Amino acid sequence: MDTQIERWLDAAIQGNDEAYGHLVEYYQTGVFNLCYRMLNNRQEAEDAAQEVFWRAYNALHRYDRDRSFQTWLLSIASHFCIDQQRKRKLTLIDIDEPFEETFRDGNSPTPEKTMLLRENSTQIEAMLETLKPTDRAALMLRYWYEMSEKEIAESLSLSVSAVKSRLFRARKELALAFDDDSMESQRTERELYEPSNV
Repeated sequence: MDTQIERWLDAAIQGNDEAYGHLVEYYQTGVFNLCYRMLNNRQEAEDAAQEVFWRAYNALHRYDRDRSFQTWLLSIASHFCIDQQRKRKLTLIDIDEPFEETFRDGNSPTPEKTMLLRENSTQIEAMLETLKPTDRAALMLRYWYEMSEKEIAESLSLSVSAVKSRLFRARKELALAFDDDSMESQRTERELYEPSNV
């Protein structure tokens, strides 16, 4: 862990709110991104991130210094978002913001590329929606945050074997959903372009 972060963490644990504010600024993007990918709604993700930092602040005295602070924060975020997902059966997908972030470097994509990226993103988001909340969280932490299976196990209060099992199941479900979607797209294209026998 960076020495500056260590200093902020030491001070925050001692009750220094300004130091905790620095920690929030440093980690807010990662926490927000996880919440956004879990909840698929910008406003809900912002509210969730605030709640995560509030919960972390109130639990600082229980933080284990042998554990990564980021992993601990993302663990709180994962559990909170899983609870939020369980509370609602239907989620809305908002994909505009991630694309704005992607193309901020000035390399504007062609309209065709933008459309293709939006379609792919929508397809992936829709597939992720089919996963159980804990499986989805495990998948996010593994492939978006590159956490080890052990770190995911700690974050989600699971055994390492349970994490492996959930990751395997989630990948299998996504692969099946992708195959089903591809077949449906091919069927639609054939219906549109093949000459009618009528």
